[in-house]
Amino acid sequence: MTPQAFDAQFRAQHESALLQELWAGAWGDQYPAEVAPSSGCPWRLLGLMVAVLHPAPGSTLVDLGCGLGGPGLWLARATRTRLVGVDWSPTAVRIAGERSADWLPPGRARFRTGTFEATGLTTASADTVISVDALALAPDPHAALTEVRRVLRPGGRLLFTAAEPTGGLGADGGSAWAEPLLAAGLVPGARHELPGEGHAWGLLYASVREHRRELRAQMGSTATDTLLTEATMVEPHLEQLSWGAVEAVAPD
Repeated sequence: MTPQAFDAQFRAQHESALLQELWAGAWGDQYPAEVAPSSGCPWRLLGLMVAVLHPAPGSTLVDLGCGLGGPGLWLARATRTRLVGVDWSPTAVRIAGERSADWLPPGRARFRTGTFEATGLTTASADTVISVDALALAPDPHAALTEVRRVLRPGGRLLFTAAEPTGGLGADGGSAWAEPLLAAGLVPGARHELPGEGHAWGLLYASVREHRRELRAQMGSTATDTLLTEATMVEPHLEQLSWGAVEAVAPD
């Protein structure tokens, strides 16, 4: 995958009303329609972000792999924080910036291109970092987590979502991300289970297959085929995966 491929995907998803309907159908009453996430971001996750991170008003929130910006914009509005969104897709950054006017006053949000390994952000400039279905897929997890450690202020908090094999979780449900976090200089915290995510993804993939002709008409063949390929790759493993949100803290 390349930034150009993500450009096409984000553009197509943003313009497809049908795809949003399929997302809503898969997540049901857990789907935050206003947020319109392009990943798994149910209401229970948004509530968890507030409860776990409780960012102070006026502090700086960074959303890594922000995509079209919805989760970060929602959290920044709910907690009266300043938002910086980072994504390697220029199209996603542009759309997120356009959306921000409906969520936050001028100057409260900015979006920029960057990668997990090189965000372009100033050292110790973030009070909170979130990443929804993004950071866990970084090509070089150690480099990505090291960059998070650099960007976070002492005492700053990280919360990211990850699908993990159930066999890789500890007896207490602890995340296999604990060691990578420690290696990057972060202090691992709790892992919060996100129930129902595997079922919702299964419903979404089935709906995408059912409506593939209509999706091709709205999104084009490339974007639709990308979703179908993802479904083919992930569906066989859904019952062996557990979705959760992983906490970490930058040491003082």
